[in-house]
Amino acid sequence: MIEAGKVVIVGGGLAGLACAVRLHEAGNRVLLVESSSELGGRVRSKIHNGFILDRGFQVLLDAYPQTAKFLDFKALNLKPFRPGALVFQRGNLHRLMDVFRCPQYALSTPFQPIGNLWDKLLVGKMRLGALMPWRNPLRGDSSTESYLRSYGFSEKMIDGFFRAFYGGIFLERDLRTSSRMFEFTFRMFATGNATIPAKGMQEIPRQLEARLPPDVIRTSTAVDSLEANRVILSDGNTIYANRVVVATDAESAARIVPGLHSDPVRWRSVTGLYYSAPQSPLKEAIIALNGEAGGLVNNVCALSDVAPTYAPDDQALISVSVLGLHQGTQFEGAVLRELQQWFGEQVQLWKHLHTDRIRRALPEQSPDQDAEKKDAFQSHGGVLICGDHCTSASIEGALTSGLRTADFIIKENATSKCQ
Repeated sequence: MIEAGKVVIVGGGLAGLACAVRLHEAGNRVLLVESSSELGGRVRSKIHNGFILDRGFQVLLDAYPQTAKFLDFKALNLKPFRPGALVFQRGNLHRLMDVFRCPQYALSTPFQPIGNLWDKLLVGKMRLGALMPWRNPLRGDSSTESYLRSYGFSEKMIDGFFRAFYGGIFLERDLRTSSRMFEFTFRMFATGNATIPAKGMQEIPRQLEARLPPDVIRTSTAVDSLEANRVILSDGNTIYANRVVVATDAESAARIVPGLHSDPVRWRSVTGLYYSAPQSPLKEAIIALNGEAGGLVNNVCALSDVAPTYAPDDQALISVSVLGLHQGTQFEGAVLRELQQWFGEQVQLWKHLHTDRIRRALPEQSPDQDAEKKDAFQSHGGVLICGDHCTSASIEGALTSGLRTADFIIKENATSKCQ
């Protein structure tokens, strides 16, 4: 028997949580089931010896429009990065800052040996364009690399800055990611800040979880298969509902939704290393980038410079990102030797805390693959499917997809009551 009014949501990542919260706060009965023991999907943190370790280096862009409306940023106590970067080249760290927000660097930034003066002017032009509210950034698509070349940036600027900076965002330095995604994220950086919650990235799903009654959440509950009005669990039990929403990644959705076709998902991987240190090598809330073609390290930051709560009072927390999956103590030794070139002998005092090898960190976002993603969710056989694979691989994409799915159900329910 269908349980009248209930919406069952499969998947407790950000999309599923957003969908559940919106529906619950609109007066709908919901049940959220998640196969793992924790909510949050790819956005998680853990405490290790007094340090907050996010699962991979992640940031929240506070200019995300839907995210800013839906989350309580004040309660998250967001801590911003400085708008700029330090770029390692030829044995030195060179400072590139957003001179619109850091005018004290207006004279020094243009003459840093990363790109040329024309490149810096082009960045300013691009930034001004991103601030124009009437400009539509989705007027065509190509790879980010092609977009930057067509905009006029030199190879030196592309290789020395963009590959590293956006390598940390897209988790690939080839810049094959959709130029639409580049334009969107560039606008977010131009209009806001990269931030982290004071108590770690998992505070985002925790905040959403707190907006739901405990009895509507079931963790450690795996789903075997489902249909439009029922969900069959791996333990053999069946949950009946008026609506079923699948808020998982695309591969998992194709596995449990009958007849749903999904092209093979190409995932980008990353290896994140955490170190404790007696002091920060940067001493400011800024990211350091590898501006050279060789080397393992893509980016480094001292998270405790951004949010002191990430580390005990007498320690610094260093986050190092290496693109791809890497194993073994030889790899970790090579990373430290490379970092010694950046920061000198102080690296010898660093202590390894944890290494995260994240195979499925971010799905590929190729040009034009999202050209038809107009509704931010899909419908297949009466089942609604949402997640960042239906929009863009970002916190904003996941929340937007979940919220629009919920709004569709709310509107559907209101229409049926009027008939």
